[in-house]
This record gives sequence, structure tokens and C-alpha cells, in this order.
Amino acid sequence: QVQLVESGGGSAQAGGSLKLSCVASGRTDRRYAMAWFRQRSGKEREFVAAIGWSGASTRIGDSVKGRFTITRVTATNTITLRLDFLEARDTAVYYCREAFKGSPSEGSENYALWGQGTQVTVTT
Repeated sequence: QVQLVESGGGSAQAGGSLKLSCVASGRTDRRYAMAWFRQRSGKEREFVAAIGWSGASTRIGDSVKGRFTITRVTATNTITLRLDFLEARDTAVYYCREAFKGSPSEGSENYALWGQGTQVTVTT
């Protein structure tokens, strides 16, 4: 059974940086895109960033473009989200997700698994 195990997160000041990681535990093949979504208090869940199965292709959400970077280590099915130039509006619970297919996409309907979520809090 595949589980998405997240780590990282926590608190940072505005303008600072944080790093989130997620490993697809129990996954022996490497054919699936992975992504991060987030949910801010009182808001709908929104797409943050996605990366294809090989790590060669990525998609970044408009609200974080130029500030967040997603990378992947295919050998371990681990993805990392680097959050730079943090803003108060980045405060949210961040969820790791695994897709049904290998190419990255923004639609939530393309993703099957969810991680447990990790809190990111940006202070001003």
C-alpha cells in the first residue's frame, strides 16, 4: 500500500524560506507525477506545484511562480518543495499528492493519493 509521507514545514518570517518533502512510501515503480496542493483557512484547496515522473517537467501555480521550486529524486520517489520569499498568504496546510499519470497537471481530479498535510505558517 502506497502512503505519502510529508516532512518539513513549520514557521518562518515573511521573506524567509522553508522546505517541504514528501516520499511515496511503498511505491516500487516510478511512473506517477506528484504535486503539492494547499488549503488556506476558509479557502478552497488550491494547486501549488507539480512535477512529472522523471522530474524533467514541472508546473507551478500562478500565486507562487518565481518563489517556489519543486524538484524530484526519482530513485527514492521523493519530491521537495522549496518555498522562498514567503508571504503571509502562503500560510496554509500543504498536501502532497500522487497522480494517476506521469505528466504534471493542475487539476485535482488527476490526483489519487493525499498526504496527511503539513502546516506552514508565515509571520510578519
